[in-house]
Amino acid sequence: MRYLIDTNIFIFQATDPQQLNRDVAEILGDYENLIYISTESLRELIIHYNNKALLRKYWKTKTDMLRSITTQYGLQILPLAPDVMYTYGKMNLYHNDPSDHVIIAQAIAMKMPLISDDNRFPDYRKEGLELIEN
Repeated sequence: MRYLIDTNIFIFQATDPQQLNRDVAEILGDYENLIYISTESLRELIIHYNNKALLRKYWKTKTDMLRSITTQYGLQILPLAPDVMYTYGKMNLYHNDPSDHVIIAQAIAMKMPLISDDNRFPDYRKEGLELIEN
């Protein structure tokens, strides 16, 4: 099965796996699943790295952090396609985080369940989001 993870799930996976509930940990640990992370999440991670010391405790450089996504954690990086932006343009927006909107639109457009710990995401089920809550 294919899954898209939100930025917060990668941060938990990399820095504090105890924050992942049992179901999410099983999904991420099942090697038959393909786990994707959005290029929008990469952008968010770079911003977090620049602004918060937390991520600097785990990686010496932003490049090391980005490389670890595929090499250490085995995630596939999902690029943004034009149909994602069309989906984004049609969505009703229930909160004010544009990065979240792009990741949600990507999950909807790609027909992939999105795994997130964000309590604002359930409203997007009305838009067609298949959500797995941590």
